[in-house]
Amino acid sequence: MTALKVGIVSISDRASGGVYKDEGIPALKDWLAKAIVSPALHFEERLIPDEKNKIQDTLKSLVDEAGCHLVLTTGGTGPAPRDVTPEATLAVADKEMPGFGEQMRAVSLKYVPTAILSRQVAVIRKQALIINLPGQPKAIKETLDGVFAAVPFCVDLIGGPYIETDEALVKAFRPKSAQKPKP
Repeated sequence: MTALKVGIVSISDRASGGVYKDEGIPALKDWLAKAIVSPALHFEERLIPDEKNKIQDTLKSLVDEAGCHLVLTTGGTGPAPRDVTPEATLAVADKEMPGFGEQMRAVSLKYVPTAILSRQVAVIRKQALIINLPGQPKAIKETLDGVFAAVPFCVDLIGGPYIETDEALVKAFRPKSAQKPKP
């Protein structure tokens, strides 16, 4: 069985500069390790500054060279001048997946009224789904809890490995015709 290669990118000038400890990568890894029961997970981690060219190069490298099936970014999705993650993500996209951004904002609005300031996007690049997530660990969890049910089937559709989840945490949704029998 093919391992699921997941690129995890924390985008922060201060964390990448050593001003404070990055919390995005540990939060993403912890959530994914609990939610995904198969296949085996392989992480490709990157901690980079809020620089559009650096973000674009990192996303391209994770998909084109490392062969990631799923890439999750955290940070850089707000309205501040240095927040350029969505622009960099869209610049490397083959297809935009607007439903993810819409749902992420809808989920976040249940917790904070400032969710309307978020500019998260999701795209397909070659064989990979790339999703921009918020920067705070609590918001990362809330957002993944709200959108991840659609991720396994999307990864199926673009040729990635069959992802099974811990249904107590998040139940992957697939049409009956796309479900594999349980062993």
